[in-house]
Amino acid sequence: MMRALAIVAVVVFLFGPPTALTAYALLAPTASGCTPGGTTVGPVGSLPAELTASTTGGALVQLDRVQLGHAATIIATGSTTEGVGRDGVLVALMAALTESHLRMLANPGAYPDSTTYPHDGTGQDHDSLGLFQMRPAAGWGTVAQLMDPSYQAAAFFGGPTGPNHGSPRGLLDIPDWQHLPKGAAAQAVEVSAFPDRYAQYEPVAQAILEQLTTTPGATDAKRDDGPAVSSRIAFPLPADTWTRMSGFGMRTHPVTGVRTLHAGTDYAAPAGTPVLALADGVVAYAGPDPRAGNLLVIDHTLAGPDGPRQVASTYSHLSDASTVVSEGDVVTAGSQVAQVGSTGQSTGPHLHLQIHPGGFDSAPTDPEPWLAAHSPTTLDGSVVVGSHPTCQFLNDLSE
Repeated sequence: MMRALAIVAVVVFLFGPPTALTAYALLAPTASGCTPGGTTVGPVGSLPAELTASTTGGALVQLDRVQLGHAATIIATGSTTEGVGRDGVLVALMAALTESHLRMLANPGAYPDSTTYPHDGTGQDHDSLGLFQMRPAAGWGTVAQLMDPSYQAAAFFGGPTGPNHGSPRGLLDIPDWQHLPKGAAAQAVEVSAFPDRYAQYEPVAQAILEQLTTTPGATDAKRDDGPAVSSRIAFPLPADTWTRMSGFGMRTHPVTGVRTLHAGTDYAAPAGTPVLALADGVVAYAGPDPRAGNLLVIDHTLAGPDGPRQVASTYSHLSDASTVVSEGDVVTAGSQVAQVGSTGQSTGPHLHLQIHPGGFDSAPTDPEPWLAAHSPTTLDGSVVVGSHPTCQFLNDLSE
């Protein structure tokens, strides 16, 4: 309790006011970040460089980090979609393995413009696109939508919150899909001319899920388990969901007109956008603050050339629905810890990020050069180490 009170007291002096946010058009994400939790699927952990597993027929399937990144998107979407659960995620992985080998496929023959979107290769199956080889002509979505892995995952799961509202049918729109063999459930969504293909990938899907996720409830571990030394830095918002609005430095408060220090960087994003942990760490504070609104503070122990070093990250103006973590929880880099909101002294939905080298009681530093120092390239989402469509892992400090 004293630690929480101290944090709030420090925020009163260090927290800078948010910038005035002008109207902007930004597509709300359909995924929930790199490692959202779930009641039946554990959160996604670190992505391995590769994974090898065997089909039911004994054929070896080798997947690289890009393919596993797409698998992580499917898992993340399914784990936060009500009614999907572990079995539903397995069905989706089996379908994507069968249809595209977990690759985002453009189709230059049917839709030349599909190659202008990020993709991992090309396919020529009618007018099919993407991970699940969905067809615009069948009503699954536009080319732009179907070249988004998160959209495809949401469309595959369907249901009340799915983008197609039951037509075409997603998994949750199939009556009693839970009682079908998983291969048959995948076929019910895909309606393939080769319905027996999906079942062979069930052991591969199982291996992916076991490798990429932790045991459900693992993120409920408390501080007594001891914070791990983090060797990876993740950008705190999913790729392609944010716009940089205001940086670190002195400025005039947009409401009071008082000139003061803006002690972090503001990233505008739609309300409800997942907020991701910067690195492995322990939640030091999760609660209200007069200026920051709903505030989250995470303590990190980062690997460094001269030994471990302490850093704290803070996330402000979080949504009222931000109940993902609580004080004492152990979190992993890239895991969802909250949602973007507009609480406290805020003029629009955005994330105010602060970085405190040395711990929260130390002075904040400009987050942008700090993040850039952990990235070999830019922070605009174009090229980052270990990037995939849902999460931007800026660097692995162990390499």
